[in-house]
Amino acid sequence: MARRLLSIWFPRLASDVSLRIRPLDGPFALTLRASNAEHLHCLNKAATAAGLHPGMPLADARAVCPALSTRPADLIREGRALEGLRRWASRYGPHAAKDGTDGLVVDVSGVPHLFGGEAELLADLEARCERTGVGAKSAIAETRGGAWALARHGGGVIPEGGLLARLGPMPVSALRIEPAVAEALTRLGLNRIVDLTNVPRAPLARRFGADLLLRLDQALGTQVEPVAAGSEAPHFGVRMTLPDPIGLTADVMGVLDRLLVRLCDRLASARMGARAVRLELQRVDRSAAVVDVGLARAMRDPARISALFLKGVDEVDSGFGIDGLRLTATMTEPLAPEQIGNTEARAGDELSDLISRIGNRLGFDAVQRFQPASSRIPERSFVTVPAVSAPPVPFPQGRRPRRPITLFPAEPLTQVSGNPPARFSWRRMGFTTLRAHGPERITPEWWCDDPAWRSGVRDYWRVETSEGPRLWLFRTPQSGSRDWYAQGVFL
Repeated sequence: MARRLLSIWFPRLASDVSLRIRPLDGPFALTLRASNAEHLHCLNKAATAAGLHPGMPLADARAVCPALSTRPADLIREGRALEGLRRWASRYGPHAAKDGTDGLVVDVSGVPHLFGGEAELLADLEARCERTGVGAKSAIAETRGGAWALARHGGGVIPEGGLLARLGPMPVSALRIEPAVAEALTRLGLNRIVDLTNVPRAPLARRFGADLLLRLDQALGTQVEPVAAGSEAPHFGVRMTLPDPIGLTADVMGVLDRLLVRLCDRLASARMGARAVRLELQRVDRSAAVVDVGLARAMRDPARISALFLKGVDEVDSGFGIDGLRLTATMTEPLAPEQIGNTEARAGDELSDLISRIGNRLGFDAVQRFQPASSRIPERSFVTVPAVSAPPVPFPQGRRPRRPITLFPAEPLTQVSGNPPARFSWRRMGFTTLRAHGPERITPEWWCDDPAWRSGVRDYWRVETSEGPRLWLFRTPQSGSRDWYAQGVFL
């Protein structure tokens, strides 16, 4: 069986996708910022007809076409659109792969007869793209380079054995070479692909590099070029259509529990856990409600995930009833099996559930945890990080200085008598010292310019008072000052 490859080119993919979401008439372009200026990224037909082109500065474009409408380009959405088209293109062949940022290549060997022939396959493909609002040009040839060149120069079919006859009159830029190389070849009079086949190869390789000859050989079929189709990312989603609409929270939760069992079974078979789960509730009037739940750590326990959905489901307006549910794990992570009865794992699950409940109510960025930092300065000996994105890190064990449970900026003491203070006033209250432990001398870190520590070393004391509070006090002995300060409270 002869090898046949299909190349699909989307000349206006980004603008077509943007206009599908928010239609607009007249000249339109997406812009990208580069070198402190806005440039045109992708244009629709009307903008191209007005004399604009990609890469043109936006200021120049508006001078040429004052009616031009623009939007910022979204490269992430553009990539997702191309990935969606890649999955769709698998209807024409089992192996579909991306070809740059605006094209696809599909191995259609043995497939065209199912559509009535190669020309009919191309007509079907371009008609379907046109109906969805995405412009496309396509071509079929026995080589990837040949199909790529023909798709960008009119499209069509190159019959077996007709590569040189069809590709020969095309410009050398159709070989997928760098624009600078194509321009240099043109200056030498080598304008067409067939011109390269009539000159010695060695001088070409020495002057323009081996890549030029590689692209030429790939286009003409003397060098094999594979179609490397990317593997499909696993999709963790389940759905259920109901024969009769439901509206009670208890009924929705009952269906959700069944879906969660199926979803968690799929996650377990792939040794994955969910970090975010989305529930879509389809109403009978074809509208939908969405409930999103985030998880503090990857899990696949149906009961624990179900409890997090209860509040969101209870707030959903069911309208005239819900007749369909879709449950999807929108974010997943590898999760190895855990031993049943593991006490540490069970304690970690309880903490994760608490973080998940608070995070879904207040936002996960509002839930912080402490982690140790490599500094002896009290204020810099720890950092706060989002609890959902950072694993717990234990503080160093063994012999280490005791630190108060609460730290605050240094507050001056008044009416101090003694060293350490036997009596003092703090926050308008008088205190009498029962026991004092210290001093613990802490030297400022010379590599950090902290204004609070410019006075030099500090001598810290742990002071127990007869009034109850156990305070962390300090003074700076080298300054000659007798002033004392409070900076923390112990349990």
